[in-house]
Amino acid sequence: MTIPHEKIAELLDREAIRDCIYRYCRGVDRADEAALRGAYWPDATDQHGPYSGPVEGFFQWANGIFESGARNVHMVGNILIEFTAPSEAVVETYFIALQRGPGRGDSLRQFLIAGRYCDVFQQRDGEWRIFRRVVVYDWMEEQVAATQSEATRFGPRLPLGARFPDDPIYDLLGRRQVSEAVG
Repeated sequence: MTIPHEKIAELLDREAIRDCIYRYCRGVDRADEAALRGAYWPDATDQHGPYSGPVEGFFQWANGIFESGARNVHMVGNILIEFTAPSEAVVETYFIALQRGPGRGDSLRQFLIAGRYCDVFQQRDGEWRIFRRVVVYDWMEEQVAATQSEATRFGPRLPLGARFPDDPIYDLLGRRQVSEAVG
């Protein structure tokens, strides 16, 4: 049985779109601006909770959150890709996000968020990226942040996830040494 070339091309496109979604998650979770930027076209728009506008403004908004010391973990699940034109796809991606950041005074705020990224992806020069994103919030719950003693109840959990370039993944990718040499 021979698989038609069009089907192979479609499978490759689907995988490139999924990879872009994963790149977004790494970028936002590791405060890795290059990975985050690499998920969007420069002329993209993002409607993301309190922010709505050009993607450059979204990057600035996200950097403010990164600078606050907030921690994020995004998990994506169902990814439904529907091609609407030869170089365009509408993509619905379900996500769960755990977010922790500064609250009032010395307190921490922690949220469990479930929702969907409703995206228009475009392919340009063989590369798929987000052109338009609308984040839909289906569930949000504020949680009590664990105390230090609760967090280490069963022993220390190390290493802790960290921002770019200090997270262990960048050592494995060999990028930490490059950024240290440049910096």
